Amino acid sequence: MSEPLLALSGIGKQFGGLAALTDVSLHIRRGEIYGLIGPNGAGKTTLFNVVTGLYQPGCGEFHFDGRSYQTAKPHVLAQAGIARTFQNIRLFANLTALENVMAGRHVRTRAGVFGALFGLKSTRCEERDSTLRARELLRYVGIKKSSQTLAKHLSYGEQRRLEIARALASEPLLLALDEPAAGMNATETEDLKVLLQDIRANGITVMLIEHDVKLIMGLCDRVAVLDYGRKIAEGAPDEVRSNPAVIAAYLGSDDE
Repeated sequence: MSEPLLALSGIGKQFGGLAALTDVSLHIRRGEIYGLIGPNGAGKTTLFNVVTGLYQPGCGEFHFDGRSYQTAKPHVLAQAGIARTFQNIRLFANLTALENVMAGRHVRTRAGVFGALFGLKSTRCEERDSTLRARELLRYVGIKKSSQTLAKHLSYGEQRRLEIARALASEPLLLALDEPAAGMNATETEDLKVLLQDIRANGITVMLIEHDVKLIMGLCDRVAVLDYGRKIAEGAPDEVRSNPAVIAAYLGSDDE
């Protein structure tokens, strides 16, 4: 338990001549809520895409749960225990809320085409268990009454919660959330804060990007700050809040 759940060392990522990430190192401890902030274009989502396998790092080391995942694909990292949501909601719009969450169970199921075609008992049992678990997760995130509603007909806040439920369906060790409070009102944001605290209390480590600095500072155990693809600060919220480099990145220096 002493080793970090996620350890990134010297991560770099370039797109042509543009260095999106340069020598980024961070260590996320098991059971903490870890925040990632920075101005627009700082490299936050690029780092998330590296952590979840959408991008391969150009250099550096990537360890998760004690194993190296240097060039792992998204489905491999999902099986290893990393689940994510997206800055722009990506649900299956024409599936119900229940079906969306069941889709998130895919990496934890074994049934194949053969079992589905011939209605094997093992396949039926697995589908029943997935349905029960999906209903539990919809209740957990507070949208159980909308289980049979198409995702596209849910409210914005419900869609955000549904994405979290779908991610939780994969039984992650690390839940990575890309701006989960974007577009939420104050009440929805406070409800989200309570939900994330409860998720952490249930043993899941949380990593989130968020522009709502008030939410980050009131929720996270530690916070890292990126600026122009480099980590410029890391520590407890109060330490980061008073860091001169962070203040300059957000507000500009006196000379500027």
